[in-house]
Amino acid sequence: MQPLYVIGDIHGHLDKLANAVDLIDQDGGKDAKIIFIGDLVDRGPDSKGVIQFLIDGIAAGRNWTVLKGNHDRMFEWFMQTPPRHDAHMLVGMHWFHEKIGGIETLASYGITVTPMIDRLYEIHAQAIANVPQAHVDFLKSQELLHCDNTFIFAHAGINPSHSMDAQNEEDLLWLRAPDGYYPKNLPFLVIHGHTPIAEPTHFGTHINVDGGAAFGRAIIPIVLCSDGVHKLTSGGRRPITSQVM
Repeated sequence: MQPLYVIGDIHGHLDKLANAVDLIDQDGGKDAKIIFIGDLVDRGPDSKGVIQFLIDGIAAGRNWTVLKGNHDRMFEWFMQTPPRHDAHMLVGMHWFHEKIGGIETLASYGITVTPMIDRLYEIHAQAIANVPQAHVDFLKSQELLHCDNTFIFAHAGINPSHSMDAQNEEDLLWLRAPDGYYPKNLPFLVIHGHTPIAEPTHFGTHINVDGGAAFGRAIIPIVLCSDGVHKLTSGGRRPITSQVM
């Protein structure tokens, strides 16, 4: 099989994204197929730059598939009129909560949000005026689920009790799979992000590629190929051994 590359949660870190894509270009060339697992925005300093980088790459003919993360949907929903709140969040939390990252995302578009001072309708009006429609359209266009041979890709994972056609959007964006959630007889390997860990890890039935870029760590791409699963480093490929749960 041709190598397939995966980049986990980016969270507004354009520099880390560019470095990860550069590693892939060096390993597989500019025609390499890359799956971006979602959560392009929030928390980091340049969500605008991340979105534009991906738009430009796809427009240039790069073989890139971009999946939607829950943070991407939060941004997309805020850009609706009126702004839409994600009811899956904990009571008391919202896109502008300090732990979520909407303030940083709008800052990358030149919009300053001051909690308990600014009015939501005022910030929304500034966002409508400053966020390019092409970025909103891009957020809307992101896929929720992608299948490639024996691999299934979704931002948070899938519900194994449902067929691929019956997957629930909330699961695909918000699922936190407990240990042993995926049965060992699945006919495919699930690739997801969403839950930050120290580095991409192969759990036997699924691979979590969210290495915690939002919390100061690097974005480490992974390679799915005929001789197994590898992480890409500045020193080349390094095998990732399955940790069967």
